[in-house]
Amino acid sequence: MALRRFDIEAGGDSFAFKPETEPNIEFWLGKYPEDKKRSAVIPLLWLAQKDNDGWLSEPAMRTVADRLGMPYIRVYEVATFYTMFKLAPVGKYHVQLCGTTPCMLRGANDLKKVCEKKIGKKMAVTDDQRLSWEEVECLGACVNAPMVQINDYYYEDLTPESLDEILGKLGNGVDVEPGNFVDRLNSAPEGGATTLKEDTLYNGSRNSVKGLPNLPESDAEEEPKSEAKGKPDREAPTNVDREEPKEEKLEAAEEGVEATQDAEKQIEGTRPEPLEIDGKQADDLKRISGVGPKNEDQLNSLGIHKFSQIAAWTPENVQWVEGYLSFRGRIERENWVGQAKTLADGGETDFSKRVDSGDVDSSREEGED
Repeated sequence: MALRRFDIEAGGDSFAFKPETEPNIEFWLGKYPEDKKRSAVIPLLWLAQKDNDGWLSEPAMRTVADRLGMPYIRVYEVATFYTMFKLAPVGKYHVQLCGTTPCMLRGANDLKKVCEKKIGKKMAVTDDQRLSWEEVECLGACVNAPMVQINDYYYEDLTPESLDEILGKLGNGVDVEPGNFVDRLNSAPEGGATTLKEDTLYNGSRNSVKGLPNLPESDAEEEPKSEAKGKPDREAPTNVDREEPKEEKLEAAEEGVEATQDAEKQIEGTRPEPLEIDGKQADDLKRISGVGPKNEDQLNSLGIHKFSQIAAWTPENVQWVEGYLSFRGRIERENWVGQAKTLADGGETDFSKRVDSGDVDSSREEGED
């Protein structure tokens, strides 16, 4: 590993954490006993870097050492070892360009040329202090290569043209939305998904399936056959597209609803009573440990909106919901009912406190910082 030294002259003589950072510091210190609080050195160095325009000055490292009661040299050792810590000033927008093999094979070297053209040599900072860049090892987004991380966000599936446009906008003070820069969602195929598109894969209607595919013939249910031997009892699709009459579409939709209802009837246990309420009256079910945004949506679709409803679940209700959500044993294991009783009575749990303070990523609303 290359020798890394911090910039003494650029760091000034003093550093202080921002007032709004203090709750985060207390959160991390609260994770460790008083005599083990030096275990928080990495998160506190990260917070110091955030408060110091993206890099660690020597006074910032000393401040962290004083907070943790550590010798200065021990903090310096940590800061100089991990490349996540920058030891010299960086731009307002610091670009970390992945140059590891998958990104290199997909064009990372061409992206480097763009950075050199728009910014300069590695770790150079533009005269207006807006942009800087460096090459880093794998950032864990190989499927979306080539990509860069700018401050805290990923910009993926890049081309020299798209990166040039991104840097041009950031250089002019215009924010750029992170994410994919081709027509695909996350790491799905370009143009949209081509397989696993059936709604029944995700709506719980398949929970009633009792058998497994590809079982021996003696155990597997035979597929209905037509009179012609070996031919499935259905018409093969033709090459001629046709629009189904509205009556057929309506019948198909009604059959789908009936199939879902039949599937629900086959789930063991008793379905909880639904509750129809105004959306503003609903509780934030994500304050229950184990209930993320997706689980909350599924519960809401069942008419479950209040802590008091979950608190009143019987063992038969728990069994039914676990069957519907394919959560065998999870609700009891994570104590949803006990948590809901505490929250319904106006109390708090350790998890709900973390949600309320914004420390649980999966409980934040989409688009929230």
